[in-house]
Amino acid sequence: MLAATGLTKGAFFHHFPGKADLGRAIIERFVAQESAMFDEWSAHADRLSDDPLERTLIFLRLFEEFLDALPTPHAGCVFAAYMHEISKFGPEMQRFIERELRRWQSLYERKFDALITDRPPVLPVTATELAEMIVSIIEGALIMANAYRDRALVQRQSRLFRQHLELLFRRAN
Repeated sequence: MLAATGLTKGAFFHHFPGKADLGRAIIERFVAQESAMFDEWSAHADRLSDDPLERTLIFLRLFEEFLDALPTPHAGCVFAAYMHEISKFGPEMQRFIERELRRWQSLYERKFDALITDRPPVLPVTATELAEMIVSIIEGALIMANAYRDRALVQRQSRLFRQHLELLFRRAN
C-alpha cells in the first residue's frame, strides 16, 4: 500500500511519526470533506425556500440524494470507527470527534431552532433534542446499513425522520 503513495517508508514515517498522527490526518480530511458538503447542502436549501420547515426537508433530501448517487453503499462514519478504538488514539482524538459531532449537530440545531420559532411543534421538543435525534439516526443507520448490506437503509431512516418533522410541525387547519 505504501508503494501506491510514491513515498518511501522513511518519508511516510517522517510525515506521520505514529499511528495516532496518521489517524488524525485521516479524520481531519474526512471532517473537511463532510463539513463542506453539509454546509453546501444547508446553504442550497436556504436559497430554495424561506420556510424553515421546507428548508429543513430540502436539506435532508439533499443528503438522501447524495447517498442515492453513490456507486456503492456509504462506507460508514469514520467517527464511529475511531470511537470504537478510541483507546488507541487518546483523549485528544475523543475531544476532536466530540467537537466535530457537536458542530454537525449545531448545523441541524440552527435549522430546528428557526423551525420551532416559526411554527410551534404539536408536541414539546427542543432544537437540541431534534438535532441529537437526526445525528443519532444517521450514525446508527450507517452502521446498520453496512452490517445488513442494505444501501437504502440510511435513506429510509432519513425519510422517516422527515415524515416525523412534517407531523410534528403540521400547521393546524
